[in-house]
Amino acid sequence: MAGLEGVEEPRQQGQATAARWVPAVEDERTHPALAEFGSPADAEVRLPSRPESAGTARRLTQCVVQRQWGLSSQVSEFAVLLVSELVGNAVRHTGARVFGLRILRRRGWIRIEVRDPSRGLPCLMPVDVLDVSGRGLFLVDKLSDRWGVDLLPRGKTTWFEMRVVDRDR
Repeated sequence: MAGLEGVEEPRQQGQATAARWVPAVEDERTHPALAEFGSPADAEVRLPSRPESAGTARRLTQCVVQRQWGLSSQVSEFAVLLVSELVGNAVRHTGARVFGLRILRRRGWIRIEVRDPSRGLPCLMPVDVLDVSGRGLFLVDKLSDRWGVDLLPRGKTTWFEMRVVDRDR
């Protein structure tokens, strides 16, 4: 993936499993986060580049995907896990003071984007069963249908997309 501007990675066919972390939809910290930052489904929200912002991004993502859009708990679970991985990369590897989070929906798809001011490209590395870190993009690659990086004049947007079943809205 590294060095491929604007190129998407197709999802490999096969089964992947993820650790199950499912917070309560009405987490008491969700409403204050929405009030402070806004909804990433309405416009890009800017979050401080601190480790605790991963929790905020997870709450906002779950609120949009499960409560606002009414998508399945599995879609919500995967979206929450993967946004956490992208945010973790932005916080750890970019040196930025803030990053942007945006969640988009179009017929049959959701797209989650994390924008940061670094033009350093993420790199999908091989993962060994005993590795204790470096699994973030591996999970994004296995659990999303597509993912990629778009270079911007100042920074980049790392994104993933997931197919979803549209219900009558």
